[in-house]
Amino acid sequence: MHDTRPKISTIIPVYNREKYIAEAIDSVLAQTYKPIEVIVVDDGSTDNSAGIVKQYVNSSIRYTFQPNQGIGAARNTGIELAKGSYYAFLDSDDLWTPDKISLQMKAFDNDPDLDMIFGQVVQFRSTQLGTILDQKDQIVPGYIPSSLLIQRDSFHKVGKFTTQWKIGEFVDWYAKALETGLKSLMLPDLVAKRRIHDTNIGIVERKSQKEYLSILRTSLERRKGKPDQQ
Repeated sequence: MHDTRPKISTIIPVYNREKYIAEAIDSVLAQTYKPIEVIVVDDGSTDNSAGIVKQYVNSSIRYTFQPNQGIGAARNTGIELAKGSYYAFLDSDDLWTPDKISLQMKAFDNDPDLDMIFGQVVQFRSTQLGTILDQKDQIVPGYIPSSLLIQRDSFHKVGKFTTQWKIGEFVDWYAKALETGLKSLMLPDLVAKRRIHDTNIGIVERKSQKEYLSILRTSLERRKGKPDQQ
């Protein structure tokens, strides 16, 4: 029987994540919701990320390569290729829980006026760093790409990710989403697991953390320039 449920486009940007990319893809394939298309955008990897991803490629999993341009540009490439009615994002070192999409689509069914839905996230540490984090009491609201599900039309009201930022592209996009007035919901359920390891982009690009102040300042300036909403 043909599945008439809306298709979810999942965009996974990858850059030198041969250790983790298979687990990320597997967590999407394990979703209880179908149909889902997976678009892996290789942002110029020099390790074996491509070889690992190509083992998965089929009618629902696509792989595309581009010269290294940053994670925002990689996500934008995925958006250009996406065919689904909803967009989801997964960082190549993170994982989804099996019911992630099912829980979020149920919430959309309950409130069709929602534009985007997030969920709870837990951090975990890769074993090569030693002790695994005790996950007790570390589940937090996840305002990160890996927990987001958004309607296609709602995403395009905000527009694509700005490519000038090394680590702040999602914070910048989310600030614009709030300014646009998108209606969002934070689920109480755990939907994603964020991996902590020694090559997290936030660690490697620690010097770029000042971007967040620039993004906040720019957002405040945009808000000041808008007329008061009645």
